[in-house]
Order: sequence, then structure tokens, then C-alpha cells
Amino acid sequence: MSYIMESSDEIRRLLVQERTGNAREALLLAGLKEGDRVLDAGCGPGGITELIAGLVGPSGQVTGMDMSEERLGRARQVNQHHPHVRFHSGDVRRTGLPDQAFDYTWCQFVLQYVPERWDALAELVRVTRPGGKVVISEFDGFGLGNWPFPDALRSWCQRFTDALLHTTGLDVHVGRKVFNAMRQQGLTQVRVHVLPQFVIAGAADAIHQKDWETRFSAMESVVAPLLGGLEDYRAMSREYLQLLADPDALKYSILLVTEGTRP
Repeated sequence: MSYIMESSDEIRRLLVQERTGNAREALLLAGLKEGDRVLDAGCGPGGITELIAGLVGPSGQVTGMDMSEERLGRARQVNQHHPHVRFHSGDVRRTGLPDQAFDYTWCQFVLQYVPERWDALAELVRVTRPGGKVVISEFDGFGLGNWPFPDALRSWCQRFTDALLHTTGLDVHVGRKVFNAMRQQGLTQVRVHVLPQFVIAGAADAIHQKDWETRFSAMESVVAPLLGGLEDYRAMSREYLQLLADPDALKYSILLVTEGTRP
């Protein structure tokens, strides 16, 4: 599985995303507790793994898993002060981890990138013990919650997200689909928590501007040929960045945190 966001800046971008988001609130809302054995599936550079390690304490155990050896190397550095954390190289669709090994399986911003996302969910269920929780945190409609939102830019953004879905399988609406998928896979006590991923009332700060610049750059080679070519792609990307900088515009995105219990 290729990762469309891969770039020389991705480790930095992911760590900023992990450390400025509301993962702590999401983890606790979905029942993480001291002493839990936790899988952080798709842990990236380990910012949320570090947060989980602090929440479960030394009586717990945390396993961070990622496909990227480079990001795992950074995660080991970030978590070197936590002896109860280990890292595992693996694919969320085929983890190579034992059955029923975890009390709490966490996966954030991963299934959106995986075309076989419901096979991946089944794998996360497999490694969770009966009575344990599977928690999927995903955005829904990322980048589309803007007002004012000029018609031409809105149309381009819709074509942009359609192109991503059809060429790479990246689904910006995956958050709304997890509840049904968990029910179909037999999980019980399935609940959904709604949190703001971000709310930008006015001009975006430098962190959000840089995040979007990195996204547009990373996806350029895949998406630009489907959206009128490189010149048009860059022109519309600049227009979107101008919308982010608009002091009179609202930009927001929601996070859907879906938890289910393995029977």
C-alpha cells in the first residue's frame, strides 16, 4: 500500500498534527484507562503513542505499529523514556500480532488511506480481546467545511476529493462509515463521539497554512493530471490557501471517534 502523503516533511507534519490535536480527549471519551494494554495502529512518529503511554502508566503496555521504518525510528526516539512502550513494523491489514492481545486498540487517520479499510478493521478486531475496545478516529468531509466558499473553489475541491478516492482510495468521508462497519462486523456497544478537528474563525495560523501547503505539494503528482494539469492545480491550491488566510471566513472540520466492544 502506497501512502500518498509521503514527503520529506511528513514526519514533522504528523508530529505537529498529533501534538496539537485533541487525541487525549478522544482517547478518554472512548474509555482508555490506566493499566490497559494498547495498540496504536498506524502510530506514525509516535506523538500519540507517547500520550497513550502517559495515560495508561507503567502498569500498562503500549505497542506502536507502522509500515514506515523511518517513522518508527522517530517514534522510538520520542518514546525512549517509556520502558512500557514497544514498536512493531506491520501493515494495519495484516499486523502479524497475536489474537486477543490488547484491551484497547486505537487507530487514527489511517483507514481513510486504506482501500481495504474494512479488512483492516477486521484485523484490529482480531487482535483485541473479548470485552476490549476498538476505537477508530477519523475526520469527515475534511477541507470542505468553509464559508464563504466560492462556487468555483467548492466545485474544484469536490473534484479533488473524488480524484483522490478513485486513484488512491483515500476517502475524506470515511468517518461517517465506521459506525455501520463496526455493527456489520459484530461489535457491540458501538458509540460515536463528535469532536472538532479544527475550527478556524478568521485567518488560519502558520501551522494550518503549512499543513495544507504540505498536503497540496505531496498530492500534486497524483491529482494534478486529473484536474486540468499542473498549472490549474497550483492556481486552485493557491486560491484555497487564500481562503484559509481570509480573516472573514470560517473553516472547520469534525472528528468522528467511533468505539465498539468485541463480544
